[in-house]
Amino acid sequence: MKNKIFALIFALVFCFSSVCTVFAARDSVLLVDNDDLLTSFEEDEILEMLEDVSSKHDMDIVIVTEYSLGDKSAMEFADDYYDYNGYKKDGILLLVSTEYSDWHVSTTGYGITAITDAGLEHMSDRFVPYMSEGDFYTAFITFVELSDEFIAQAKSGDPYDIHNLPKAPFEFGISLIISLVIAFVIALIATGVMRGKLKTVRSSYEANDYLKEGSLDVTRSQDIFLYVDLKCRPRPKSDESGGGGSSTHFSSSGTSHGGGGGKF
Repeated sequence: MKNKIFALIFALVFCFSSVCTVFAARDSVLLVDNDDLLTSFEEDEILEMLEDVSSKHDMDIVIVTEYSLGDKSAMEFADDYYDYNGYKKDGILLLVSTEYSDWHVSTTGYGITAITDAGLEHMSDRFVPYMSEGDFYTAFITFVELSDEFIAQAKSGDPYDIHNLPKAPFEFGISLIISLVIAFVIALIATGVMRGKLKTVRSSYEANDYLKEGSLDVTRSQDIFLYVDLKCRPRPKSDESGGGGSSTHFSSSGTSHGGGGGKF
């Protein structure tokens, strides 16, 4: 009889613990797709990435989609969602709302250090175009990968900012070189065709060959030196020591947040 009682108590404790765990996990879920922008498979893939990066850096990297934000701005909604849903003091949240094509990244704690204003501009140039095309899956993957990269860079002691943003993707450089080569070849063909039409023109090696005899009569010649008043001043350096970092504000909970957003 005693064994049955102990077994029953153990079962109740186990069930209670499981329920508590579920509720705790639900309070801090890293992917909330209320706007149904992703398939089940895509949700699983992105959630796994979010959990890996969040665990790796001991921060919460969060993605939230909502169709309507009600009477809140995207910034207010993103800040409040992070503050009131049990996330860690250090984190980054990407909010997407398709009602008016709004997006906003809210940073707090170490997230403010990792994602500077210039850094966020660079990041948004990479993931927002995918959202404009309706490819939210690729946009979110790109956002998570960039968040991982930027946090790791910040931990090295030199966060990505106006003076040391990541280099452009290698593919862009290859495309530029190819474009220049194609343009050069087209220019050679065009100038070759025009040159081929000059059948009666021959080059000469002396200026006199281009003058008609008796057409030029120089009565006076004089060399005049023209001076230049050159004033030099130091060229202003780009603002590498100041003007960078993250602009911040306080949310309704009194927590300091950084970040920014726009339309897609």
